[in-house]
Amino acid sequence: MAAQQVPEIEKLLARAVDGVAGEPRPGQLAMAEAIAKTMQGGGHLLVQAGTGTGKSLAYLVPALHHTMADDADGPVVVATATIALQRQLVERDLPRLVESIGPALPRTPSFAILKGRRNYLCLQRFHAGPQDEQTELFDGETAQNKAPSPTSSLGLEIVRIGDWAARTETGDRDELVPGVSERAWSQVAVSSRECLGSSKCPYGADCFAEHARMRAMRSDVVVTNHALLAIDALGDVAVLPEHEVVVIDEAHELVDRVTGAATEELTSTIVERAASRCHRMAAEESKRLDEAAAALSDVVTTLPDGQLSPLPQALAEALELVRDAARATLGALSTSDQSKNDADVEVVRKQARASVEAVFDTATRLLADSADDVIWASTDDRRGVVLHVAPLKVAGLLRDALFSQCTAVLTSATLTLGGRFEPVAASLGLGSDNEWEGLDVGSPFEHAKQGILYVARHLPPPGRDGISDQTLTEVAELIEAAGGRTLGLFSSMRAATTAAQVLRSKVDVKILCQGDDSTSELVRQFAIEPASCLFGTLSLWQGVDVPGASCQLVIVDRIPFPRPDDPLMSARQRAVAEAGGNGFMAIAASQAALLLAQGTGRLLRSRTDRGVVAVLDSRLATARYAGFLRSSLPPFWYTTDPAVVRKSLRALDEAAGGRRKPPEVDQPTLELGVG
Repeated sequence: MAAQQVPEIEKLLARAVDGVAGEPRPGQLAMAEAIAKTMQGGGHLLVQAGTGTGKSLAYLVPALHHTMADDADGPVVVATATIALQRQLVERDLPRLVESIGPALPRTPSFAILKGRRNYLCLQRFHAGPQDEQTELFDGETAQNKAPSPTSSLGLEIVRIGDWAARTETGDRDELVPGVSERAWSQVAVSSRECLGSSKCPYGADCFAEHARMRAMRSDVVVTNHALLAIDALGDVAVLPEHEVVVIDEAHELVDRVTGAATEELTSTIVERAASRCHRMAAEESKRLDEAAAALSDVVTTLPDGQLSPLPQALAEALELVRDAARATLGALSTSDQSKNDADVEVVRKQARASVEAVFDTATRLLADSADDVIWASTDDRRGVVLHVAPLKVAGLLRDALFSQCTAVLTSATLTLGGRFEPVAASLGLGSDNEWEGLDVGSPFEHAKQGILYVARHLPPPGRDGISDQTLTEVAELIEAAGGRTLGLFSSMRAATTAAQVLRSKVDVKILCQGDDSTSELVRQFAIEPASCLFGTLSLWQGVDVPGASCQLVIVDRIPFPRPDDPLMSARQRAVAEAGGNGFMAIAASQAALLLAQGTGRLLRSRTDRGVVAVLDSRLATARYAGFLRSSLPPFWYTTDPAVVRKSLRALDEAAGGRRKPPEVDQPTLELGVG
């Protein structure tokens, strides 16, 4: 970065912060300047920025500045992990930022959001009406009639989609509030494989997905998600505008998101559904596909859950039947009567072809049984036995498809493990062959003064029989001391519901449990009722932001290691061990450290927050890997003394009585336990 750009970034950031009525935050300028330097000079940058740093502005300011350069080629792509953060960027942060720093730039910057095609209403699919297999949703009116009379909740949803379709300007599913079920949305949306293409579609000129893509191509900053970034990088067809710079927020989730995008599933029902879509256009071949589905169903019902390598002979033979029948069906679809120039018929054909192609591709990949893939079976209450195939590693995929193609800035509050960037960098494919730098800009919080990390060393290690009576007693005593104000993070839904059921009769505070209502409504109730507790599992570990006195105690029931019977994680651990490494530390302990850091990060959400993180797993104090895990967490004041913690919680509860914020103190004390 040229020397004159440093003060330029500093001035722009000052304008940006002033524009959102804020104040500069520790680490924010250092982060912005390092990102500007990377965008200018190339390479890759990992930035760990604690909660409260203001990292969105710290990467958006240099991103907008970079797009103003004469040699800028394409937009800066910003990929986030969650819909909530995407909305925050495009609905709040970017509009304010453009207003505040736009006058200081050569021109007014532009921005857009881009999602996968299935997130947008397809006008052709909508106007075609329900397919034949869905006409039972309506009473008295057929799919050809454009005013169906609903007779079910699903029919009501589709009618509500129709009312919304008449007024929406974007066709974005997230605008439809309240939302609709996936089954209802599937009646009005298509995948990329099913799309006719704007040149063939009678509604091509008004296509919402194409309009979103065109807006993105004309914009300086394009906001998307990890999944679409992965699809763009790994797929054969580009879905994002050409770009040279990408910012990946919440980068600790990227490996899981890419793994999800590269994972395929197959069930006998999926094969049957593909066959049913082809009956009219390839009758004989679709019958053969139905027979293959039945053969697959007979075989998979005998499979135990778990990894399948090598493939059992009976399963391989059934998959060969599926693959060969799918290949024959695809051939028949290609040669069937296409004389009718009817867009509705062509859409049905494309949907049928897309379904069969997916079956063919997945069966072929399963049969390959590659050393680079992991194959396993699982039993789902709704879908029955599901076959999965996922990449053993994604580091190589990311290195070849993403990091070798563009400059990348990766940021999160948790990018170091054991105090080092190297483990996360290696998992992402940023190894010795790639140039990358790590920067930890710290946190605006004084963790050792604001919070306690309490590990219940006296409790027995957790077992496989569910949450113990000793642990439930400990939880009750902590909640009583805190006066409620507790977020309970549990390793399983079973543990969360058990704890909620038992403790509702033991403590005199309201206990909310995930599943009782929508997660957003439960979090809202928890935030406005300090004398309450919220118990839940994975989505609460990373998705809750409740500053103030409503959350002064975060309880973690056990270290969140992957399940020992998780086929993918087990295979990854074995692969590391076979290569001479420590599979447990590289995979299981690393994943647990990242999730534990995210969970403990729910405690302090502002510089005036105070509280306790209580980990009820004695292994965090006694196991050989305990030091590694604790060094991956924020530097809270550490204790294993339950008396100190209870006294501190009672003091915090008393201090918060009638007020949202407890008073500041300078150092850890027995009265507050925090400073």
